[in-house]
Amino acid sequence: MTADVSPPARPATLEDVAAVAGVSRATVSRVINGATTVDPALRRVVEEAVATTGYVPNRAARSLVTRRTDSIALVVSERERRPVSEPFIGRMFSDPHFGRVVGGLMDVLRPAGIQMVLMLADDEASRNQLLSYLRQGHVDGVVLISSHADDPLPGLLHDTRLPAVLAGRPRKPSPLTYVEADQRAGAQMAADHLAALGRRRIGTITGPQDMPAGQVRLTGFLDALEQHGIGDVATAEGGFTHSGGASAMRQLLRERPDLDAVFVASDLMALGALPVLLRAGRDVPGDVAVVGFDDSNAAVACDPPLTTVRQPVEEMASEMARLLLKQIGRPGLPEPSVVFHPTLVRRESA
Repeated sequence: MTADVSPPARPATLEDVAAVAGVSRATVSRVINGATTVDPALRRVVEEAVATTGYVPNRAARSLVTRRTDSIALVVSERERRPVSEPFIGRMFSDPHFGRVVGGLMDVLRPAGIQMVLMLADDEASRNQLLSYLRQGHVDGVVLISSHADDPLPGLLHDTRLPAVLAGRPRKPSPLTYVEADQRAGAQMAADHLAALGRRRIGTITGPQDMPAGQVRLTGFLDALEQHGIGDVATAEGGFTHSGGASAMRQLLRERPDLDAVFVASDLMALGALPVLLRAGRDVPGDVAVVGFDDSNAAVACDPPLTTVRQPVEEMASEMARLLLKQIGRPGLPEPSVVFHPTLVRRESA
């Protein structure tokens, strides 16, 4: 019995794809390299031919031609001094908001064949390491999640001239494109809703006041309550964490035991705050109406389910990815920033 010594099938080439699709090699190359000027119908024909032949692009060869890496960096920038009890990485991965951002980004990046590299920057050393990595051309662009108002990274990132999109409006003027929800309008919705319910002894659990989101949600809420003639509002900072929400709720009950409503500036904090109210014998929403912010999974995990301000996190993240890919495809041409509008989602807590 003679062994089969036939040569293995060779990998499919651009020429093979072109022959199956009935187009030129140049057209196949343009489709493979993501050119935006190819007719959609022709693109589908080429993509079907790629699937039929099993063609796999040579990424190394392609990067020599396009000077692209087909990868982007998701950079999470945190404040330098934080409590030891709140480790950066653990807190980030326990926050449902972060998972929603990653999911929204990947909804756009995965079909485009783009990989995402997660990078963390929480002190000067890690920032310098990050900037060195970016300047060496390892990624084509950056999505930056920056958590504090005086973060130098947006300015440093602009100096690298890499395409970049910010998650949220920067507090300092910046030429970088950003995507955000109208935080102020969302907080005003919460205030208007509580006032419409007839609540007057109102407290709020805020996010960190060195974070733009924490600042704007608080000022938007207080300004709206003033329009309803409510100026005496008890406040406690909850740090956008579950444990912080519980601690802040205990503080509010000590300072304002007769409160009849609470605006909690994130659903995760509300998830920590509600059991404190219930253990104190306060019925929700009978004694105390509670409104959160985000409309995350935490909102439906609350008992009772949380009335909350919805910001469309997944849609916002997908828009960040689309804007970044446009910048990468058209270097030097900035994309306009985008602001999404929040909505109030009524459930059982208010």
